[in-house]
Amino acid sequence: MTGTALEADGLGMKYRSRGGGWALRDCSFRLPAGAVCALAGPNGAGKSTLLALAAGFLRPTEGAIRVLGSTPAGARTRMAYVAQEKPLYPQLTVAEMLWAGAELNPGIWDRDTARRIAEPLPATAKVRTLSGGQRTRLALALALGKRPEILLLDEPMADLDPLARHQLMGALMAEAAEHATTIVMSSHILNELEGVCDHLLLVDGGRIRLAGETDELLAAHTLLTGPVRDLAPHTVVESRTTGRQLTALVRKEGPVDPADWETVEPSLEDLLLAHLRSPEAPALLTPSADARTREAVSAA
Repeated sequence: MTGTALEADGLGMKYRSRGGGWALRDCSFRLPAGAVCALAGPNGAGKSTLLALAAGFLRPTEGAIRVLGSTPAGARTRMAYVAQEKPLYPQLTVAEMLWAGAELNPGIWDRDTARRIAEPLPATAKVRTLSGGQRTRLALALALGKRPEILLLDEPMADLDPLARHQLMGALMAEAAEHATTIVMSSHILNELEGVCDHLLLVDGGRIRLAGETDELLAAHTLLTGPVRDLAPHTVVESRTTGRQLTALVRKEGPVDPADWETVEPSLEDLLLAHLRSPEAPALLTPSADARTREAVSAA
C-alpha cells in the first residue's frame, strides 16, 4: 500500500480544563500507509491526545491532522480506535456486542475476524462481568471486525497477562500483514514494541522527538565506549563517565574510528530511554516522516 495514513502539520492542542497548558505543540510528521507504528513517551507526553485528535474526538487548537488523506471526520468509517477505558455496553453480552458491531458497520463487517479474536470469551457473559483483559479482547474484536484501514490503539495491552498479550499482538500483526492495515499503538512496555513495530513516534513534552522508520532511527545512532575524549563532530544524545571510561549514545555525523571507540548499535529501549533522559537533545525525523521534506521533494 502506498500513500500517507496519518499526517500532522503544526498540530497543537491546548486544554482549558487543565490550567491552560499545551498537551501538544507544533507537531509535524507523516506516517506512510501500511506502517505498524509505536507511539512512545512518558505519562502526560501527549500520546492519548494525539490519538484522540486523529480519531476525531478532539478538535486541534492549532494546525491540522489528516487521516488517510481526509479529515478525521471524513475518514471515520475507514478507521477504528480503542481508547484506554475501552467503552463498552456493560448490560450487553459478548454475543450482543458482536451483533451490535455488525449492525453498526453494514457492508464492511468481518464476522469471521471478530469471532476469531473474541473466541475465548463466553458468548453469554455480560460485559460488566468480564475482567479488564477480557474487555480488551472484546474491544479489539470489535475494532478489527470493522476491517479498518488504520487502527488507533491507546495502551491496548496494559491490562493483559503476558500470554494474552502475546496472542493478541500476534493477531494484530497478522491483520497488518494480511490487509496492510496501518496500526498506531501507544505503549509503556518498551520490549513489547521492539520487533513488531517498523515505525516510531516518540512524543515528549507535547512535541515530536523522534519519527520515522525504526531501522533508520536506530542506524542513525550508535553507542560509543572508550577513553574520555571529545565526541565532536557527533551529536551527543546522552553520555556518562565512569572513571576514565566514557559511554555515550550519539547521532553519527561522520565515520567512527574503530581504533578509538568500541561501537554497538543501540536497542530500541536504549534509544528511547536516552532521548527521554535528555530532553535537550535535538529532534530527529527521517525523510519519509518529515512532512517538510516531502513537500520540498514534491515541489522539485
